[in-house]
Amino acid sequence: MTQPSQSLNAALRGAVDLSALSRPRPTAPGQPGAAAPAGRGAPGGSAAGGPGAQAGAGAAAAGDDGVLVQATDATFNALVTGSTTVPAVLVLVTDQVPESVDFVQTLVDEAIANEGRFRVAAVDIATNPGIVQALSPVLQEAFGQVSALPVVVGLLQGQPVPFFLGVQPIEQVRQIVEQFLSAAVTNGITGRVDLAQAPAAGEGEDEAELPPLHQEALDAIDKGDLDAAVAAYEQALKDNPKDEDARLGLGQVDLMRRTSDLDPAAVRAAAAADPSDVDAQLNASDLDLVGGHVEDAFLRLIELVRRTAGDDRDRVRKHLLGQFDVVGSTDPRVTKARQSLMSALF
Repeated sequence: MTQPSQSLNAALRGAVDLSALSRPRPTAPGQPGAAAPAGRGAPGGSAAGGPGAQAGAGAAAAGDDGVLVQATDATFNALVTGSTTVPAVLVLVTDQVPESVDFVQTLVDEAIANEGRFRVAAVDIATNPGIVQALSPVLQEAFGQVSALPVVVGLLQGQPVPFFLGVQPIEQVRQIVEQFLSAAVTNGITGRVDLAQAPAAGEGEDEAELPPLHQEALDAIDKGDLDAAVAAYEQALKDNPKDEDARLGLGQVDLMRRTSDLDPAAVRAAAAADPSDVDAQLNASDLDLVGGHVEDAFLRLIELVRRTAGDDRDRVRKHLLGQFDVVGSTDPRVTKARQSLMSALF
């Protein structure tokens, strides 16, 4: 992979807290500390021809609702605040690394394919040192030395979460995006950007519509009616037991229902005080999952399986299987956790 300029690594040795730039809404412990694009009305915008400009998809000027915006130090505040409504994905690029600029279009295509469920924000690191410095503590913790561009970071509820460095295979990108959007739905962040002016890849082809029951479930989530969403997904699975999208959606909505009324601080205190408290451990594991700490969530329950027996053990096992449905059966972390669960059981 191409090495980034020395100026980026120098900038990353600074340390300006992201909140100092954006002052986002406080996020309760256990909620996703990472993820996503700005909400509707989050400005972007830069002179045409900057990094990501050739990425098409209607690079938006400040105040537009486009799927692609050019984030600047001046507009970053609104971008971060907007992620409380619509998830966003930051892409740190430079003209010195052309493939980083080209990769912006890959993410734009994914945003369009996901019907505007997240916004892409291209950041020219050469002209926006404030954004680079604001992200530096998170990037240092996640990657240490930033060794490749682009740097891709999600924003969700005003909080950053690192995705990856360098150009990645589309399969991996889609897997990360799916997990990111699952976390967004779990936390009730379901806004979308306006795709009216965004030409999708393969423009002119008819876009496949969601199955009616899936659309019904998403509409119910948007309205906050989780019971109706569950009913729609359950009916979809009754009609087609092999509908994995419905299974995944049902798991996510169930997780939303389980965690909506939890007090994260109280749950974590109870779990730390008594490792044998099954209810506390199940709740803490759900909060781990909501926060994007998938491996931690699985490991907590696998260890609980080892410490329990009888009905309690079966209850923990079933809860863990439900979490697997939230993440998706093809996720490698689920595959690994299934193997560990089998070892714990037998």
